[in-house]
Amino acid sequence: MKPIASRHRTSVRTLLATGLITSLALVSGCAKSENDSADKDKSSTSQGDSGQVVASPSTGSGPTCAIDAYGAQKTDLKTATVGFSQSEKEANPFRIAETASIKAEAKQRGVKLLTANAQSQFSKQISDVQDLIAKGADLLVIAPLNSDGWEPVLRSASAKHIPIITIDRKINAAACKDYVSFIGSDFVEQGKRAADRMIEATGGKGEIAILLGAAGNNVTTERTKGFEERVKEKAPGLKIVFKQTGEFAREKGQSVTENLIQSKPGITGIYAENDEMGLGAVNALKGAGKQPGAVKIVTIDGTRNAVQGIVDGWIDGVVESNPRFGPLAFQTLDTFTKGEKVAQDIVIQDSEYTKANAKSDLGKAY
Repeated sequence: MKPIASRHRTSVRTLLATGLITSLALVSGCAKSENDSADKDKSSTSQGDSGQVVASPSTGSGPTCAIDAYGAQKTDLKTATVGFSQSEKEANPFRIAETASIKAEAKQRGVKLLTANAQSQFSKQISDVQDLIAKGADLLVIAPLNSDGWEPVLRSASAKHIPIITIDRKINAAACKDYVSFIGSDFVEQGKRAADRMIEATGGKGEIAILLGAAGNNVTTERTKGFEERVKEKAPGLKIVFKQTGEFAREKGQSVTENLIQSKPGITGIYAENDEMGLGAVNALKGAGKQPGAVKIVTIDGTRNAVQGIVDGWIDGVVESNPRFGPLAFQTLDTFTKGEKVAQDIVIQDSEYTKANAKSDLGKAY
């Protein structure tokens, strides 16, 4: 990495505003990359409403991190090599869109990017990241499979003073010591919003099931927590009678729902902690001869197939979890490597799909 001259420090508030503006300006290039047209009209903001926006109030009110506190060196991002570690097989639309966004933003900025995919194997992800470090990655962007077990990577990165940004899932480590920032959604809030949709769809009464995400990460834990807390608070007549992991996979979601229909034939609603499991539940209900809307389904992600499920009457609500991390991740790295402060937790603002807007907003889904 090549050091650059020290630059004038701006306030945290100004930095966040600048990062947000840059993120919005770049997002159309990211969205277009998923259609292999990333180089066309990069300045267009016609699809800006499908990109990530930092949540309000500003994350600048929380803890921040600067490069001197982290122990790294100021760098020109354009001369650096960025390593990106994807956690899961890119059969899931969330992962496809996430990786495409990172690649498109690196290409647009002219940054050398090394990539690896762990194929949903945590031991492989650890070795993947260590390999990225060995290949010369100066900066790391990691989409963690699990939240625990990162000590070998953190030791290797620390020894070389390599800044780490985590996206979409957290790791259980110290911010501004083991990693710089986490960029992602408020997963507890997502769970609460999913509960609101379920309460509305069921009238707050009946028996519901939860298709849990994969074990070992904060997304599953927090989406469950938010949902259960909101149901307990607002709909005591809505009883959670079944919980089983569908491992964030469509096939597993389908098989679990097939068993659910047998054991709980009177089930009123299903909360799937991602769209893929929810679509698997739809397949199971179709196979059982159920009609659209007979069992209320609420999911989280915002994939095109799930939003189409609302249009078709099978799904009652989808809480978005936006995977287009490229612009915000690279803006955070750029700000940090210039020596300026960044937030330790950068929370994005997610939208929502309902029967009222699913058809008109289908084009915003991924």
